[in-house]
Amino acid sequence: MHIRVIAVSDRQPAWVAAAFDEYAKRLPGQWRFRLDNVATTRRVDEGSAGQAVRAEGQKVLKQLKPAETVVLLDESGIEFTSEGLATRLNDWQTVGNDLAFVIGGPDGVSAECARRADLCWSLSRLTYPHGLARVVLVEQLYRAWTLLNGHPYHRG
Repeated sequence: MHIRVIAVSDRQPAWVAAAFDEYAKRLPGQWRFRLDNVATTRRVDEGSAGQAVRAEGQKVLKQLKPAETVVLLDESGIEFTSEGLATRLNDWQTVGNDLAFVIGGPDGVSAECARRADLCWSLSRLTYPHGLARVVLVEQLYRAWTLLNGHPYHRG
């Protein structure tokens, strides 16, 4: 199983890259975990957000592979406990499909992108900046992996 994050965003602060990379390097090598950035579309005025979301959605959809299991991160999605995420991750590993986690742009994702998702996951009902959402996502994937492998990182 390969896992990647497709994130619609512009350049992130150095602390985001450092934290993301720290957790990413802890993940198992067989996941071939990676981050694919999709540049945000320029918003020229307030009315252009919808057009930008559709354009970003098309870019994301072009990157998705037909057989990938797509998990959209969205505040309206279902919430997991860390143990629940570990169980879901184990199920995904058993099926063996590659995973793509999608983090939308500043105005969300297009309806077409949302329809392509196999699961909509909420990290929290709180709204996070995109960089922080990346870090929380990769940390929770690492935590789930440690739970599945009896590693002492999670002492819940």
